[in-house]
Formats: sequence, C-alpha cells, structure tokens
Amino acid sequence: MNVEFLKDVALAVAQEQHLETVMKMIADGIGKDANVALARLWLFRPGDICAECYKRSECPDQTRCLHLVASAGKSLDQHESWTRLNGTFRRFPLGVSKVGFMGQSGESILIPDLAVDQKWVSCPEWIKQEGIRSFAGHPLKFRQQVLGVLGVFSRTRLTENVFAWLRTFADSAAVAITNASRFEEIDRLRAKLELENEYLQTEIKEIYDFGEIVGQSAALQKVLQQIQLVASTTATVLILGESGTGKELIARAVHERSPRKDRPFIKVNCAAIPEKLFESEFFGHVKGAFTGADKDRVGRIQVADGGTLFLDEIAEIPINLQSKLLQVLQEQQFERVGENRSRKVDVRVIAATNRDLEKEIEAGNFRNDLFYRLSVFPIEVPPLRERREDIPLLAAHFLKMCAKKMNTEPPKLTNANTERLQTYAWPGNVRELQNAIERAAIFAQTGALHFDFLPPAGSKPAGPVSSAPSPEKSDPVILTEAERKRRERESIIAALKQANGKISGPRGAAELLGMKPTTLASRIKALGLNTKPERP
Repeated sequence: MNVEFLKDVALAVAQEQHLETVMKMIADGIGKDANVALARLWLFRPGDICAECYKRSECPDQTRCLHLVASAGKSLDQHESWTRLNGTFRRFPLGVSKVGFMGQSGESILIPDLAVDQKWVSCPEWIKQEGIRSFAGHPLKFRQQVLGVLGVFSRTRLTENVFAWLRTFADSAAVAITNASRFEEIDRLRAKLELENEYLQTEIKEIYDFGEIVGQSAALQKVLQQIQLVASTTATVLILGESGTGKELIARAVHERSPRKDRPFIKVNCAAIPEKLFESEFFGHVKGAFTGADKDRVGRIQVADGGTLFLDEIAEIPINLQSKLLQVLQEQQFERVGENRSRKVDVRVIAATNRDLEKEIEAGNFRNDLFYRLSVFPIEVPPLRERREDIPLLAAHFLKMCAKKMNTEPPKLTNANTERLQTYAWPGNVRELQNAIERAAIFAQTGALHFDFLPPAGSKPAGPVSSAPSPEKSDPVILTEAERKRRERESIIAALKQANGKISGPRGAAELLGMKPTTLASRIKALGLNTKPERP
C-alpha cells in the first residue's frame, strides 16, 4: 500500500463534516490503492435485522452490533463492484469473526499471509479466487471508546510498517467520524429548534384565540375535572366535540398541567396537510428520499420529542399512514422517509376530532386498533348550546380582548345583549361567538353594542339560562334534533344572505359563522340550501 496516499486521504477526510461522506471517503480512499481488493468500514448501531441475520445464533447481545456503512473495491476481472452494503457480511455481532472480535476487544489484527494463517478466514474460496494475500484490521477508537472497525484486504503482503500507518489512519478516521457525527447532531438540533420555532411562531397568534378556558357551567366543570385527572399521566387523550368548541384549548390545558409542560407542545392540523406530504411532515425524511428532498428534514413527531403532539382533525390522516402512527403510540419509535432504521421518541399524543370515529371505522376510513389506542381517555367537549350560562362570561371576556387589541374601552354588554346571545343557536360554537363579539365591538366603537346581524332564533327562547330551570319554564336546555337543525338552517341562511352567497374568504358566510369553509359547505349540502345570491 502507498503510505503517502493514506496521508492524502486522511487530510481530505478531516476537512469533511457530513458523516455519510466521511465514511464513503474513508473506504473509497483506501479502495483506490491498486493493491487493495476490498476496504470496509463498520460502525456500532442498534440491532435491526436480527431475525434474518446469518450470525443470529452466535449473537450474544441483540441490542447492538457492527453495521457495514461503507465499502469499496473490485473483483479481479473489474466487472463486480463491492460497494454494496446489503450483502451477507453487512452485520457482525460482538465477538463474532475477526470484525466482531476487534469491535469487542479493541485489539487490531494483522494477517500477513492468509494462505498460511486461516484462523480468521470466513470464505477461503473467495480469498483464493480473488488472489487476496493479506488482511489488516483496526478498531476505530476515540477517547478509549470503540466506534467501529476498519478492515482492509490486500492482494500484496502487508508489512508491519503499513500496518502501523493504517493504525494512524484509523485513529484519524475515528476523529473525523466523531466530528462529523457531532456536526450532524448540531445541525439536527438546529433544524429541530428552527422547525419548533416555526411551529410556535405560526401558533403564537392562535394560542389565545379563545383566551383561557372561561365558564362555570356544570358541563364545563366536568371537562376541567377530567383534565386534572389525566394531565399528570402519560395516557393518550382523545378530545371529541363539534367544530369551534375549543378542543385545542383542552389539549393545551392537559399539556400545561402535565410534567411535560416545559417541553414543546406541537400542534398538527391534519386537515391542512396535503396527502402526499403527510408522511414527510409527520415523520421527516432524509436527503434524496424523493424528488425535491435536497436535505434532511425533521418531522413533527421528532420536534415534539419529550413533549406533547396534538393531532387536530385526526380523522383526516390517510388510512395507509395510520399504521405508522400506531407504531409511534405503541412502541415510541418511527422511521423517516427514505431511512431504514428506527428512531426512538418520547412523545405524548393528544388527538381531537369532530367526527364520529366509529362510523369512520365502519366506512373503512379509520383503523379500529388506532381508535382504541387513541381513546384511552376520551374527553367530550360540550357545544355552546349546552352551556348557555357561560355565554355572558365568554362574551365579557372576548370584549375585553377586542378592546385591548383596538386600544379602546370595552363597550358595555347590556342585559338585552346577553339575552340576544343566549337565544341564538351558535352552530359554530365558541369560535362563532368570538367572531360575533369582535364584529359587534368593531361597529360599537362609536355607539352601543348590537347583534342585529345574528339571525332570529324564533319566537321562543332557546331555553333557560340557569343550569337548574324553574318548573314554570318548560323549554329544555338540550334542544331536540329537529329544533337544532331548524336553528342551524336559519343561521346558515342568514349568513349566506349577508355574505351574498359567498362561503369562504373575508366576510364570507364561514367567517361570519366561525366555521371552516369545508365544514360549512358540507352542512349546506346536507341541508340542501341554495348558495346563489338573491336577485332584485
């Protein structure tokens, strides 16, 4: 072997910061020597293919082994390249064969003449066929820790001098591998922090959309008791409720009262992610995993490591990816797109939906096993029509928030205002109430507070305000299904009329009702309403 060539390779490797490139440069650099038949590099990594490993019966510890990470060389006829990493010897258990021995003992091996000393020879036919004369192997050590093994098969006799130079090269390679690993870890942490910051910056405007949880109704108190009960555990929580009821607030409340409160709370709106990007957004990807993947990306599950992952609109996750989410829940591990190794993660999952998941299961849109794993502790958030006694408190709270934003004094909320708000059906729930309060507050900057834009609720009030109705008043707090649909229909018709048939966008009917445009469109279709504006 050319010793001067080894020096050049070592210098080039020392200047590289990407681990995969470093490993390839080490093998390729040695493999370019005309006398070298094969140069290989193994590193310690967790056991992954134990079930199919040819040395499983000899493996003393299946938690980790030596993985082949770089290979370079060619056959004598130059037709067969030995760069592939998925051959028979892609894994070596500790203490098994010469590679496993070096990895376990930290000792080097030099076999000047393989024809004479065949103690460590695994494939004598290959040695003879390729004219291989010697083998040299060194453990890759950094600060007394064995990182892996470097092995070289030569077609000429390797001398003690060359063996010593290979030792020096192996030491340099170990330093380069350590540095590259640390650079990649720094890059990974930086990317994670940047992505976490991006998520938090995106959500910072939404954190106080409903302010704190406001209300004193019995229905809400039951929810708060459930939050207090489950927060300190690691149980998965499934939050159920109509759109606009404040399911995210409940999820945040669970997180803030848990031991994970100082770790990230990462929200994922599953309905807002295009189906083709689901896997990458959730699990991340490695560079080159697909067209456009020009660098590694940390997925949201990894960003939430140590904290809480809130999956809003969980029913929107494609059925083909639900098994991967189940793996995260059951085993706390995942694989990035384009990566063949599992990563461990410590994350608590809180999911939310406004759909009936049992019906979704019957329709084949949701996995039964995932549903049961998610619903360890279900919390059902009541709609606003079932907690009408909270409306005055919520209205006053939202008025203060609006006034603070506009730097004005909050308008007075009169008894007539309160009664008007309490007799409306609120199909959009708390979100719709907040939008209505903000709109009324804007118009009230120069006058009184009015809610004339709300559609009429009918001749009778929706029900008594108190949670303990008097015997004289027989109108129920919980509406019949027919009454609820009638009021929902009236609300939507009034909003469409005011928005001139426009559903989405600024001042559209969805915005007026505090609904998502897709939700409103499905309700319009279900009710058979006409969205075309009336003509004069």
